[in-house]
Amino acid sequence: MNFIKDNKFYLGCFLIFLLVGAGLLMSIEQGDAILYFSERRNPVTDFFFKYFTKVGEEHGYIVVISIFLFIRFRYALLAFCAGVGALIVSYLLKSYFKHPRPKVYFNQEGIFDQIQTIEGVHLLSGSMSFPSGHTASGFALYGIIAFLVGKRWYWQIALFIVAFLVGFSRIYLVQHFLKDVYLGAITGTSIALLIYLINSRFPYNNQRWIDRSFGKKQINQA
Repeated sequence: MNFIKDNKFYLGCFLIFLLVGAGLLMSIEQGDAILYFSERRNPVTDFFFKYFTKVGEEHGYIVVISIFLFIRFRYALLAFCAGVGALIVSYLLKSYFKHPRPKVYFNQEGIFDQIQTIEGVHLLSGSMSFPSGHTASGFALYGIIAFLVGKRWYWQIALFIVAFLVGFSRIYLVQHFLKDVYLGAITGTSIALLIYLINSRFPYNNQRWIDRSFGKKQINQA
C-alpha cells in the first residue's frame, strides 16, 4: 500500500493511459492512428519526435546511469537492469508474436503511398513489431526512476510524460502500431515494478559500496 501511495500520480497516469488506450484499440482499426498523424505532419513535431524517440534508446540510459553514479551506485545498477530486462523481454515477445511492421502492413494493404514519411527516418520492416521495444525501454527506465527517486507529484507526472512520448513517437514515426505501444508500456512498467519490488527486499546501507556514490555527500537511507 505504501508503494501505491508513494507513486499514486505515476500509477494514476498509467491507469488513465491503459483505459484510454484500451478504448482506442476497441474503436479504431489497425493503422488508423498512423494515418491520422501522417495527415497532420508539421516541421516542429517531425523534428521533435525524430530525436525525442532516442530518449528510449541507449542515449537515455547513458545519461540516467551517469547521473545515478553520483547519487547511488545501486540506482545505476537498477537502471541498467531495467534496460537489459526490457531488451530481453521485448525481443522474446517480438519473436513469439511476429507481427509485421507498419511499413510491411501498409505495403500489403496497398496504401503505403498514403503515408507521409519523415525525411531522415528509416522505416523498419520485417515481423518484429509487437510489442514496441522503445516503449518497453522507456517505461522501464522512467518507471524505475519514478519508483526510486521521483517522490514528488510533478516528477512522477513528468517522468510518465517522457515515457509516454517515447511510445507516442513510435506511432508518429510510422515504426509501430498503437497495439505495439500499448503492450510495450505494460511490458516496461511490469519490468520496472518487478525490479523495484526485488530491490525493496534489500535494505539500503551506506556502509556498502553499492549504496555509495561518486559524490562526496552520501544520501540518507531510504
